[in-house]
Amino acid sequence: MISKYLYYFIATLVLTASCNNIQQPLPELIDEQLTMASEQYKEMHAAVPADLMPRSTDPETGELITSGTGWWCSGFFPGSLWYLYEYTGDDELKQMAMERTALIEKEQYNTGTHDLGFMINDSYGQGLRIAGIQSYRPVLVNGAYSLLTRFNEVVGCIRSWDHGDWEFPVIVDNMMNLEYLMWAFRETGDSSFYDVSVSHTEKTMENHYRDDFSSYHLVDYDTISGEVITRQTVQGFADESAWARGQSWGFYGFVTMYRDTKDERYLEQAVNIADFLLSHPNMPDDGVPYWDFNAPDIPDARRDASAGAILASGLIELSRYVDAADSEKYLAFAEKIIRTLSSEKYRAQPGENGNFLLKHSVGHLPNNSEVDVPLTYADYFFIESLMRLIKLNS
Repeated sequence: MISKYLYYFIATLVLTASCNNIQQPLPELIDEQLTMASEQYKEMHAAVPADLMPRSTDPETGELITSGTGWWCSGFFPGSLWYLYEYTGDDELKQMAMERTALIEKEQYNTGTHDLGFMINDSYGQGLRIAGIQSYRPVLVNGAYSLLTRFNEVVGCIRSWDHGDWEFPVIVDNMMNLEYLMWAFRETGDSSFYDVSVSHTEKTMENHYRDDFSSYHLVDYDTISGEVITRQTVQGFADESAWARGQSWGFYGFVTMYRDTKDERYLEQAVNIADFLLSHPNMPDDGVPYWDFNAPDIPDARRDASAGAILASGLIELSRYVDAADSEKYLAFAEKIIRTLSSEKYRAQPGENGNFLLKHSVGHLPNNSEVDVPLTYADYFFIESLMRLIKLNS
């Protein structure tokens, strides 16, 4: 473990380099970012009550906002700790990760949410993968079966929300939870996990996506006929707009479904979504999207660091499955995003930002919720993107 003095010295160097626009070698930038993150997350662990999880900060006061384990983001903090332990080998981080992961155990029986992939797979799943803790396996399997209960055979999808006036709402974010079900298929051999994942993917590809490969946020289905009732973009600017984080969620989901099924149509879908995003006329030069690609106040619209971090991680994964030219293109864009997020504009200084790593994310702007604040999942996918780059070159 590095001393605090060395930690703050490294932090100063990183931020000074950002101010002076010095192009650091990428391996050096990755090492410095993950080293800083490890120390910042130790401070986060100390600051957050032992029975809660960090969520965000108050936009007015900057004070830390926490959540219980039933909140859809509860798995991201322990997941980030697991990644940082994987990088550093620091047993203190491992202990912290285990403590926070244990809090989520009861959610294995939660059938009231579609976000069990985020909650359980990103915590228990990372702990099993990284530390080989076998007692995590039954929790993961139970959680996957809980998620299956939300599948409707007539609709062919997993239900997303239980609130609102919709009959059977399915949001594009739900593509992110299929990776969890595909893990459960490989672990148990139960084909239900595979069949549900494929059915949900097919319906999403058919009904969420427009001709230009942008996505609606929500599709509401009739449970009697299985037909689409309406298509909306609830957290975006307008129903026909391209809400940025939703585009990143869907893209990432199709990449993982290709990886786990080898269905070439899912790879083609992922490539088409990536190309839509990377060539969009409203994609900023630095690679971090506006909160909605059709926001009316561009170029003054809010940026969304979380959408950028998710996109970067997905692009790195996608680069493994395409030809050399496309791989180079996607990696170059991912690196652009990572360098931007590592800059002073987005990367918080030690001791600030509630100990979160990234600034300037947007949760639900139309509802004025979590606007221009740090978000726990932005940090998670930023860390994941750095770890994926390391593994890609190892």
